Amino acid sequence: MNKIEEIKRERDGLDIKDAIAAYARTGWEAISEGDIQRLKWYGLFLRNPTPGFFMIRVRIPGGKTSSYQMRALAEIAATYGNGLLDLTTRQQVQLRHIRIEHVPAIFAKMEEVGLNSMQTGMDNIRNVMTCPVAGLTSEEILDATPMVAALTEEILYNRAYTNLPRKFNVAITGCPDNCLHMETQDLALVPAYQETGGAKVVGFNILAGGKLGSGGYRVASALDIFVTPAEVVEVCRAIMHVYRDYGYRETRNNARLAFLLDDWGEDRFRKEAEARVGRTLLPAGIDARKTSVKDHIGIYRQKQPGMNYVGLKVTVGRVKAEDLKAVTALAERYGAGEIRLSPSQALIIPNVADRKLGDLTEDPFLKQFAYNPSPIQQGLVSCVGNDYCNLAVIETKSRALQTAKALESRLETGIKPITMHWSGCPAGCGNHLVADIGLLGKKAKVDGQVVDAVDVYVGGRSGPDPKLAVKVLEDVPCDKLSLVLEGLVPYHTRDRMHRVRGGAAKTSTTMNQPSDAGSPQTAVRLMRPVLSPA
Repeated sequence: MNKIEEIKRERDGLDIKDAIAAYARTGWEAISEGDIQRLKWYGLFLRNPTPGFFMIRVRIPGGKTSSYQMRALAEIAATYGNGLLDLTTRQQVQLRHIRIEHVPAIFAKMEEVGLNSMQTGMDNIRNVMTCPVAGLTSEEILDATPMVAALTEEILYNRAYTNLPRKFNVAITGCPDNCLHMETQDLALVPAYQETGGAKVVGFNILAGGKLGSGGYRVASALDIFVTPAEVVEVCRAIMHVYRDYGYRETRNNARLAFLLDDWGEDRFRKEAEARVGRTLLPAGIDARKTSVKDHIGIYRQKQPGMNYVGLKVTVGRVKAEDLKAVTALAERYGAGEIRLSPSQALIIPNVADRKLGDLTEDPFLKQFAYNPSPIQQGLVSCVGNDYCNLAVIETKSRALQTAKALESRLETGIKPITMHWSGCPAGCGNHLVADIGLLGKKAKVDGQVVDAVDVYVGGRSGPDPKLAVKVLEDVPCDKLSLVLEGLVPYHTRDRMHRVRGGAAKTSTTMNQPSDAGSPQTAVRLMRPVLSPA
């Protein structure tokens, strides 16, 4: 067994609860190596770049929260942390610079407002995602919020799910706009329908085995299963139990569901799930997703008469405690006190009445968290980076912002909307492989000096026809990146980006000369002078 499996065999992660209060008295140095791992079952992560300080990852199912909950998190960050919070690409909030001595008080404050950090790390079923505007838009096929809540209730504090072979990401959505990266999930329920006896039955097709990180990117494959909303928990339970019982545990790098599916095939896996359910499941229905992508940033009409939702971009997902408090005040003043978290690192205020919309858009605070950000900043996403994450190779958030601003100054007009995602390491928490432009942090040697650098990917796509982004450049120094991207962004239209898939399987600064004058390969050729040593 690997070390983590030995730790889990010794004691279930949920059993660490009683030890938290003891460690709060004795200090972080007293925590055993095994318990450092077990604390992750309660969402507590000791961060190597900041010895003695923890990160708390707060579970927010479907990204649906309220002003009083977010205000409580802001107060916790200001009182016990460093005053900073991060919005994650799984619709969660991370609190920084927390001492173990303060954890019992923090957990008590979170519990008072109905929040927890349970099972947000290690070999658990992570935060269940859904469309951040579920229940608000007339375009959705169905509102998946009740299913997210039911599945979360099934999972939390349930020892049937606290010893999986590896982490397990789940998303359920009735949104046709591909606002979640469903192709990267271990288990994804996408909107679909079947025609039965002349009637249209709405539900979900099931995809499984998607992943980023260890072993590379795998697009979730279809299990040829259709479920109605009433069947969601039952069938998901069966699938998760199959993975728990048969998933690989020898090495951490090949323990995700993807590896079991690759060996078994979808037919065998589906039959095993049907055996757990006790009946034959319906075959997949008609996929109801569009081919386009929407991130829900901006102002949109709700299906509720006279109401609107406003999506505010939080650049690179990092927000100060005082600024988050200001957002909660906006949600109460102009909305109904509800806030939604988007995977694109945005805060969405629903239920803004027509009569209040003009006042909200004129509020000075929206100059900082814009509903109409620039085409580059709107699609800008970043992982945490190496200032807090020990896996990250480079600092990402400030690099991402600096690069975006430099690009905006150079490309003042004619920029089309673009997604630009930064990941500080191959774990891919920034979802760089599903973006128009993906940037993977690394170290590179330039003129004998080791510097922060990135590999550049293009052409990632979500939706019913997902595409893996293709690497076109390697070892680009971060201090030259804006110059490099200046030559790429004008060619970035999604149709052209995706044409790169028909060219070289792998491209870099030494790639073959391309033939498509309007493709990213042309941009790479134009960029070579920028990358060449002086």
